[in-house]
Amino acid sequence: MSTTWAWDYHGYDPKEERTIESLCTLGNGRFATRGSVPESPAGAVHYPGTYAAGCCNWLSSKVAGQQVVNEDMVNLPDWSRLRYRCLPDDGPAGEWLTPDDPSLRHYKVSLDLRGGVLTRRLLFHDGDGRRLGVTHTRLVHMGDPYLAAQRTTFRGYGWSGAIEVESVIEGNVTNAGVERYRGLSGRHLTGHRAGVEADGVAWLSCRTSSSRIRIAVAVRTSSRPLVAVGASCTETKTVQRMRLPVSRGRSAVVVKSAVLYTSLDRPLGDPLSLAVERASHAEAFAALLASHRAAWERLWSQGELQVPGESGRVLRLHLFHVLQTLSPHTAELDVGVPARGLHGEAYRGHVFWDELFVLPYLTLHFPEVARGLLMYRHRRLPAARTAAQRAGYSGAMFPWQSGSSGAEETQTLHLNPRSGRWLSDHSHLQHHVGSAIAWNVWRYGQSTGDTGFIQGPGAELLLGIARYWGSVATYDADRDRYRIRGVLGPDEYHDAYPEAAAPGIDDNAYTNVTAAWVLARALEVFDDLPAARRRELAEQLGLDDETLNRWDDISRRVYVPFHGDVISQFEGYGELAELDWDAYRSRYSDIRRLDRILESEGDTVNCYQASKQADTLMLGYLFRPAELQELFDRLGYRFDDEVWRTTVNYYLTRTSHGSTLSSLVHGWVLARRKGPDAWRYWEEALLSDVADIQGGTTGEGIHLGAMAGTLDLVERVVAGLEASPDGLRIDPVPLRQVPRCSFTFCYRGHRDIRVQFLPGRLGIRVPFSRLNPPLPVCLSGERLVTVAAGEQRWFRLPVRSVRRDNDGRYSARSTAASPRME
Repeated sequence: MSTTWAWDYHGYDPKEERTIESLCTLGNGRFATRGSVPESPAGAVHYPGTYAAGCCNWLSSKVAGQQVVNEDMVNLPDWSRLRYRCLPDDGPAGEWLTPDDPSLRHYKVSLDLRGGVLTRRLLFHDGDGRRLGVTHTRLVHMGDPYLAAQRTTFRGYGWSGAIEVESVIEGNVTNAGVERYRGLSGRHLTGHRAGVEADGVAWLSCRTSSSRIRIAVAVRTSSRPLVAVGASCTETKTVQRMRLPVSRGRSAVVVKSAVLYTSLDRPLGDPLSLAVERASHAEAFAALLASHRAAWERLWSQGELQVPGESGRVLRLHLFHVLQTLSPHTAELDVGVPARGLHGEAYRGHVFWDELFVLPYLTLHFPEVARGLLMYRHRRLPAARTAAQRAGYSGAMFPWQSGSSGAEETQTLHLNPRSGRWLSDHSHLQHHVGSAIAWNVWRYGQSTGDTGFIQGPGAELLLGIARYWGSVATYDADRDRYRIRGVLGPDEYHDAYPEAAAPGIDDNAYTNVTAAWVLARALEVFDDLPAARRRELAEQLGLDDETLNRWDDISRRVYVPFHGDVISQFEGYGELAELDWDAYRSRYSDIRRLDRILESEGDTVNCYQASKQADTLMLGYLFRPAELQELFDRLGYRFDDEVWRTTVNYYLTRTSHGSTLSSLVHGWVLARRKGPDAWRYWEEALLSDVADIQGGTTGEGIHLGAMAGTLDLVERVVAGLEASPDGLRIDPVPLRQVPRCSFTFCYRGHRDIRVQFLPGRLGIRVPFSRLNPPLPVCLSGERLVTVAAGEQRWFRLPVRSVRRDNDGRYSARSTAASPRME
């Protein structure tokens, strides 16, 4: 990294290429292209990939003697491919050059975050003293969501002759970017056709094999100096050839302007005709670059989070990838939050619960995008209702893994790469995904005041999910409590009790508490609806007094298991065996995927008090301590600082952090408790993709939830920002490693509100608007102030310090009684 806006990689290391390709992916919220080298096809080192949001396909594979069907985000034709070789006047033609050629002497990759531009520089030096410099400059246009472009500049040193160039559209591509999936079928594209128009625009069309999505890529290749271009085509490839003169002091340039359309695009049209027409009239590269940079500048002004130092650089990279995956263009699409972005094929491009970590940031900065992503869930309400009905329940049971249809896309088998065995996958039992959707609906309404959504699609989502929890909870007379059985919690390790014949565990604390929260919020929303809308939904969803009373009863008497003063992850968790953590760390060093290690030894993590990632502690991510207190009070359980401190400390020593989200949540929970170890976990979340701490997973796609979650941590924990109908609550939790930050955000019609957080001081600026009333702000829970439109106000904040008491407990203490205005 050379500047706050540039990420630089120096030197060529084949082992690092996949990670660089993911971290240098360029996208615009509609499609993205991995940051792969143009010279090389897919292989052991390089993996070019282009993915369009929502473009998925089903394929059947035979695995471990079983026929399984998986839906994948499809790798589309490679528009970026470019081959070249030297034709010197004084010698024979050279070989086609790639970064793996032994003549490579210099290699540098630069990602410009401000402008969304990827530059790759190569210098080849052969044994006869001839040198060739090559510079590739690539963009995926943020202003025009159908367009990408790549400019390649050649410069010869110490020789003259020509460069032979082949500009290729490669349609013979498969999904093969994740090693553990390579035993599965991966050829999703069929029906290829290719051609070159009279004006020189090359094109390739195809469709997905089962979802029958039509895809068209058109490329206009131009050069400077202008030379004759030859072309040839097969069914799956177009090749345009040219010879460009090169001499000392004289460079040659090739530009590929690519257009991608699919039959998913609206308004309807023929993808091939649209692509060829757009490519034929594409602007010159300089003009495209200027308009692309301008579009990025608008995005940064609305979404940027400014933090000083190295943390700020990494956060800016995280934000860059969030905006490339989920930009304002995404709001117009029928897509959800892909857990690994549009950056690779891990998790098959599926939508999990990662929106729980992504939508809070988007809601504050790009509420239209957040609303669009929630509408993806709303359009799949019928499928969720059908799934609940088939399982014998009411309401809406959303799938753990979603794709295009809303059906459950969780695989039934998964591979343990350590043992080589295919194992049953029961993760579809993670029904807490419904609570995550409901939480995002609620938070979106609190932040935006979008009554049209909350009383319309939002109410239908929230009430449908509540109806599911109301039907799945069963009354246990012995405990006089309601129980939820046969589920998986966020931990994911524990999918059954030891020696049990059936999968699932009972009374996962996170699942049960969030179900109670959903039921309580659903009742509030229902009561607040206009009378006509309330009658409409009551009739549509079958909500009579008996049902509503049952919801209220469950929300007050859901069973939450404890052992001692610790909230149990699930019923019976405290009775499992203790794991010898030191022995496993000594033997394996990296035990993040403890489940795979134990299975390879013939053991199972189901026998042990060991969690993959934050589970019970997820409650501290969703709810502030005061909110947790209210929840447990409603449920009739003791919950105070002692219980929460004991629970947090208990799970800190029993978690292997096999997910990038785990360190994020642990850092979040510890920061809110003013714990001194918060930074250690937060730093790991910051570096999870940058340093590829999970050993090769970044090359399969970035971890979007962790990236967005780090942004959210600064805004909603460090700066302490929370939106409510009564106004903004700001209760900062200073971290020494993040001494200051600033950002703009949206709140209930106000746009571009700016917060500047400094040690002991807070500035709030509200842009002028005749339409918006003064902004109410509650500072540190102690004083309500207002900031008028067009006004900026500064406040002094209580200076909090973290002290350790004699018994080893940490507590936060304030040195000022209340915030004061300057």
